Amino acid sequence: MGKILVTGAAGFVGFYLCKLLLDRGEEVIGIDNLNDYYDVNLKQARLEQLKDKNNFQFYKLDLADRQGIAELFANSQIEQVLHMAAQAGVRYSLQNPHAYVDSNLVGFTNILEGCRHSQVKHLVFASSSSVYGANKKMPFSVHDNVDHPVSLYAASKKANELMAHTYSHLYGLPTTGLRFFTVYGPWGRPDMAMFLFTKAILGGRPIDVFNYGKMRRDFTYIDDIAEGVLRVADKIPHPNPDLAGADSDPGVSAAPYKIYNIGNNTPVELGRFIEVLEDCLGTKAVKNMLPMQPGDVPETYADISDLQRDVGFKPSTPIEVGIPRFVEWYRSFYGA
Repeated sequence: MGKILVTGAAGFVGFYLCKLLLDRGEEVIGIDNLNDYYDVNLKQARLEQLKDKNNFQFYKLDLADRQGIAELFANSQIEQVLHMAAQAGVRYSLQNPHAYVDSNLVGFTNILEGCRHSQVKHLVFASSSSVYGANKKMPFSVHDNVDHPVSLYAASKKANELMAHTYSHLYGLPTTGLRFFTVYGPWGRPDMAMFLFTKAILGGRPIDVFNYGKMRRDFTYIDDIAEGVLRVADKIPHPNPDLAGADSDPGVSAAPYKIYNIGNNTPVELGRFIEVLEDCLGTKAVKNMLPMQPGDVPETYADISDLQRDVGFKPSTPIEVGIPRFVEWYRSFYGA
């Protein structure tokens, strides 16, 4: 039986996917370059949760290693790929643009080539709500054009969608892109607001609140994200020649290609998010109110009607449930 490759296996979403796949008895290969964009100890701790499973193999491998990726596909019976690895972060893309080119463009090309030459049955890849950029129409729909990104990170994710569609069209490779909306939860990324705020509040330091707290985000709990990815992975897109003339709708294609939003479908103002976190921590935050940062957008809000229609799934965890779970994990993991 074929194996499932999870890229970014030591990352936030990749780790959760590996856990779910292993629990249902799948043979999983995980790769990650374990870079120091954030605390490598956290990545190692995630991997430790997986390494005792007999059906899990891990390789330290960089996406940009063209030969290494090619050899991995050639030497493994990979049937499906869940591509979660990427250089993440909007603000970091202003400081280190080359990291995004190497990982998100060169690396994604290497994954696409591996899938093509190994006749992979389905490539599911992580995109981002960032692709909506300067769009003002709410909620964000996969049927809207996304031609005005406001960060290189967002542009690299839009490029991934275009690249995947090209391989679906040219080579019949089934691909599905998932636009994640502000993922949070236990084992989360230290560069995200939830983690930064918790660490600062417990340390008695002020938190930076951008756009004076008027940002709105479609915060999506990690368990909902992981379940959504696996549901989509089990639904392989098929070519539909009847859609050949539907080129005015970015959300449909004649190729075996799909794009979905995965979000909670409920935007929350940053101020409310901080209130719930303060209640969980039992401490008031000292707020450093700041203007909007370059590359940021004021609001995200996912239209998930296509996801509901095609796979019968809707994220449903409110922040009043998700934030306490994160805080409980954080206190336990860091002894805070």
